[in-house]
Amino acid sequence: MIGERSAYAGGRRGVRPVTQSPQGTSAFVTVGEVARQLRVSNMTVYRLISAGELPALRIGRSYRLRAEDVDAYLAGRYTVAG
Repeated sequence: MIGERSAYAGGRRGVRPVTQSPQGTSAFVTVGEVARQLRVSNMTVYRLISAGELPALRIGRSYRLRAEDVDAYLAGRYTVAG
């Protein structure tokens, strides 16, 4: 039982707890939706989750990401060209 608990209590690399937003509601998106938005492969999004760069919530065998976390990730990578 202890081994099972540790696997779900933050034992997975790159998966951090998702806190509730101030409004109480969050829009969740799938890995595929994020990949299409960023114009990258699904595997790239999984790598960002695994590296801890994108916080994600694991539901069953799939991941969900908060839309505001994706926006924050993009805002943090914004650079001015020129």
